[in-house]
Amino acid sequence: MTLYFSTKKIPQLQHLTLPQRLEALQIAERKLTGPEKLLLNILKLLVVIPVFVLIIQISTNWMAIFWALLVTLLYPLIIKPVHHGLCVKYIPNTHRQGD
Repeated sequence: MTLYFSTKKIPQLQHLTLPQRLEALQIAERKLTGPEKLLLNILKLLVVIPVFVLIIQISTNWMAIFWALLVTLLYPLIIKPVHHGLCVKYIPNTHRQGD
């Protein structure tokens, strides 16, 4: 699976405008299989749960807020490439500007 950090980098979507790319990605997301959706949701949980654990630790360690913010900022850097990589196989190669 290739990881794409931007929808501009997906070969099937390079010639489309941003709204068209997002629409094509949304259509492809609906076609994800159950195990793919499960994998994506588990990955999201693995990123989100530490944030809440760190927030709970703020009462004893005020530096935990910085770690929680760091993990929160890393969320799109971890989730979006995997999301795009899973969806790319459901994007048809025949998207054209007028569609």
